[in-house]
Amino acid sequence: MYVIIEAESIAPDVRRIVVAAPKIAKKHQAGQFVIVRVTPNGERIPLTIAESDPAVGSITLFVQAIGRTTTLMSELEAGDHLEDVAGPLGRASEIEQYGTAVVVGGGLGTAIAYPIARALAEAGNRVIAIVGGRSREYVLLEDQLAAHGIEVIPCTDDGSYGRKGFVTEALADVIEAEDVGVVFATGPVPMMGAVAEVTRSKGIETIASLNPIMVDGTGMCGGCRVEVGGETKFACVDGPEFDAHQVDFQLLQRRNTSYRAFEAERMDDLKSLDAEHHEQLLAEIRGACKTEAAT
Repeated sequence: MYVIIEAESIAPDVRRIVVAAPKIAKKHQAGQFVIVRVTPNGERIPLTIAESDPAVGSITLFVQAIGRTTTLMSELEAGDHLEDVAGPLGRASEIEQYGTAVVVGGGLGTAIAYPIARALAEAGNRVIAIVGGRSREYVLLEDQLAAHGIEVIPCTDDGSYGRKGFVTEALADVIEAEDVGVVFATGPVPMMGAVAEVTRSKGIETIASLNPIMVDGTGMCGGCRVEVGGETKFACVDGPEFDAHQVDFQLLQRRNTSYRAFEAERMDDLKSLDAEHHEQLLAEIRGACKTEAAT
């Protein structure tokens, strides 16, 4: 059982959750993730470790209420427990001296970009973070990035904050004006594919973090397979980071929709519960946590 130390909403349907996990916090490196189960019989979901504090023994996760499990997880509070947190998993980001590095985060992808940007800055790079959201309330972690000396360029689709337009448009302007050594892309699959096309003609090393396509997180289910340079790879064990110019994003996008119908069905099941039964479900989760913790 893993106790939740802090839980707060930072954007619509997005929660910051700090979990006591001292062994994971001690070993975590930027780019790695954990597999979480909310309930004993629940599904396994991969979540990027946004931050770790070895001294306190905690890790920070960001979760967006999209499906059944993430919705239930988003309703937990400090003092509640998660059934399992396994990790750290995946290959750590390759942090080098690039000179100027750009991280591009779309939506919740900013939570994946955050630890990478921090590690790049700590290694002595000049780091520019381009972070996007539909509107101002969906632009995440701007202050946290800036606190580490990172230049932040916020973008919104509707122009309600920062620069109006797509993150790729801002990236195109940055690489025209700067001598950029590397670009890291984190976020929706179409966005990462678009970032790769922006940097391809310039020959700028571009890394895509393929966390969004992971399902099981151990390489056993095959749901996260991706074609990289004509070879089949698995995002969870071979990645999650790959050379974006070698990734077949069109094939990846088609595969990434495979579970959409099932996810919608599970979410419909949750939405069909009335308020009383929804609260009963949460009570059962919390009751199971307390019972197991007591034993």
